[in-house]
Amino acid sequence: MSEADAQAIIAEQVKSNDVVLYMKGTPVFPQCGFSSMACQVLSHLGVSFKAVDVLADPDIRNGIKTFSNWPTIPQLYVKGEFVGGADILREMYEADELKPYFAQHGVAMKAD
Repeated sequence: MSEADAQAIIAEQVKSNDVVLYMKGTPVFPQCGFSSMACQVLSHLGVSFKAVDVLADPDIRNGIKTFSNWPTIPQLYVKGEFVGGADILREMYEADELKPYFAQHGVAMKAD
């Protein structure tokens, strides 16, 4: 796959899903601690998300870093907007900024 193809696939995934997490592994079997933590935070908040396993496709793994201009994985996108990686996600969660962020962007969460 060409870099342009990978960029087109990523752009379509980000556009067609409200919440996308590019991660190593799957939500059921994450392959790194940062990806695991990101899944746990999203699941704890009851946010439905599309998970993309970058280990399954090296072109997507490299392409997502170019797409976001962010060097690490996981990467979270909400309504087409890059939110950040594991550290940013954790900081937003710990500061109680993540729930309002999702609510502000019209992303459904489980009821408390």
